[in-house]
Amino acid sequence: MAKIEPIRLQKFIAQCGIASRRKAEELILGGHVKVNGKTAILGDKVLPTDKVFVRGKRIVVPKGGNYRYIMLNKPRGFITTMNDERGRKCVAQLVENVGERVYPIGRLDKDSEGMLVFTNDGDFANKVMHPKNNVYKIYRVTVRPSIDEDQLVKLETGVELDGRKTAPAYVHVIHKEQGRVVLEMILHEGKNREIRRMCEAVGLEVARLKRTQIGGVKMGMLKQGDWRDLTEQEVKKLLANPFLNGKQLKFSVFEKYFRNGQSNYLLIRQKIKGFHGITIKCVQN
Repeated sequence: MAKIEPIRLQKFIAQCGIASRRKAEELILGGHVKVNGKTAILGDKVLPTDKVFVRGKRIVVPKGGNYRYIMLNKPRGFITTMNDERGRKCVAQLVENVGERVYPIGRLDKDSEGMLVFTNDGDFANKVMHPKNNVYKIYRVTVRPSIDEDQLVKLETGVELDGRKTAPAYVHVIHKEQGRVVLEMILHEGKNREIRRMCEAVGLEVARLKRTQIGGVKMGMLKQGDWRDLTEQEVKKLLANPFLNGKQLKFSVFEKYFRNGQSNYLLIRQKIKGFHGITIKCVQN
């Protein structure tokens, strides 16, 4: 019989679907994890027979691959956490009747709304969140007061935040009226309040922010506060790349042109400027 090797505690926590490995490390460092009755430290390894508790609740790897993948339409006013010590409304309240302990993949801030995915499959959650996989997300963003070409260029080519430039994004004006503009933004980064901070950096105020799609999966007509299971095909599409007019659109291509200079950037922008109404199709990586 093959010997079972211990694995790092943060990996075990991720496999249980509790959190990403990075978040698991924060839980360990914060003293929220115990192994066999003792407070864990970073670097600990565990076996399947060990008793692991996170915030007082024992966690186990789902048996037989009994994983759940849930889509929630998050309303504004809820924070993306499964437990809030300050008693604020959190997304855990919206998925408490799922029947499994699931956890969010990524987050939306309190004032944002839209598509949020939950799972108890830690390895899958890591794939979706890992920067190397460039999983893109689409947002509908209402900004004030208006927007000009220079601001669009800055948002798409990157703005300075915390001493580094944001990755290239795709920004399209959907609707303009007096005092406000509705944008569609495609990003593959997921930093804290990134869109709000990007807009603020170019002189725009975000009045509303809604995530409408992750990878190749659209939220569709799911009502606010409701959730549903993803289909097997949708789970695969979460890691898909977008197509515009039948041509694959990878952010690595965006970055190549954007970082070669603004003249190349403007040429590409002219080619895809009429984004509105173009169907986005997806392909598996």
